[in-house]
Amino acid sequence: MTFGSFRTLAVMLVFALAAACSTPGRQSLRGVDVEAEKQAILAVIGRMEQAWNRGDFRGYMEGFANPDVIFVSRGQFQKDWQGTLDHYIRDYGESVDTRGKLHFFDIKIEMLAPDAAQLISRYRLERPRNGQDGINTRLMRKRDGKWVIALNHVSSREVPDEQ
Repeated sequence: MTFGSFRTLAVMLVFALAAACSTPGRQSLRGVDVEAEKQAILAVIGRMEQAWNRGDFRGYMEGFANPDVIFVSRGQFQKDWQGTLDHYIRDYGESVDTRGKLHFFDIKIEMLAPDAAQLISRYRLERPRNGQDGINTRLMRKRDGKWVIALNHVSSREVPDEQ
């Protein structure tokens, strides 16, 4: 066996070992189980959706960094966590007709670091008048062992009322 053949065989062996060591769907990011972290983030989003749909705005806000969330909606910044909660109470009220039913879908999560992830999703807010749909772009941060939204940007549009 020549040195060139040996080197080629060694390179192929390294690639084969690397492929064998990777487990589909269980990527590693500095020892972090990426799929487990994504599932934890999805659980936060699921709890937020459930809280909104039962009219629990404070429960919904548990998914956001407190007090320092950065929230952008309607082309403007909301004022921190409390300002965002005030916005929801003021603009969506507490009745099911004004609050509507919220659903997040097409959720894509990219892990950026062990304590940071980017989440992009679509959402739909179904209600009798002024329904909405749009896209959320979120920077998720892991703080004190739990995932929260540190930055939330909403791009929305009103859905025509059903006749």
